[in-house]
Amino acid sequence: MQTFISDIFPRLQRYSEKLDNLTLLTNQHWVIIDNIDQTKAVYIFRSNGDLLISVNGKVDKGSWAYLGNNSLLIEKSDGRYLFKHGFFDENVLALKVDSSNEYVVMVNENKFEGEVKSMKAIVQFLERRYLDAQTVASITGVQNDNSVHVIDYQDNLQGLGSFAFIVLIIVCMILGLMYFRTVI
Repeated sequence: MQTFISDIFPRLQRYSEKLDNLTLLTNQHWVIIDNIDQTKAVYIFRSNGDLLISVNGKVDKGSWAYLGNNSLLIEKSDGRYLFKHGFFDENVLALKVDSSNEYVVMVNENKFEGEVKSMKAIVQFLERRYLDAQTVASITGVQNDNSVHVIDYQDNLQGLGSFAFIVLIIVCMILGLMYFRTVI
């Protein structure tokens, strides 16, 4: 599993479902964003605790458990992993690696609007869906030796919302003056 460092998920917390919403998590096809052009890894969390992991059609079995306190334990053939809640909705599941700022990011293959090929596409989708039009993210994909993509965001708050509000006020004032001029 490839992990990503991102600051968008903490900014989206108020829009996130809780990790204990197991009906949203289970029996869905969650595709890992990890070299998706070459390898497609699909995780299916079964309600009985089984985890089916399909990599290019070859299926391995693992297990998973919700531990409470927004923690998820995933056991695969290569080890056990503890994750914390990062972000969760019907389209995107971001699991934060415990004691780290790294995330494993998955998309719901059945419900995601559009094709997903990169972390950049996920960030753009989440920004369009949840964040202000005032927030513009610049993304740099720097690959470190340990295969962690560093994603750097910079908010560009140039008052686009304020500008639109001021224009609306001016238009209302002009229309009001025109109305009073015709009445008098």
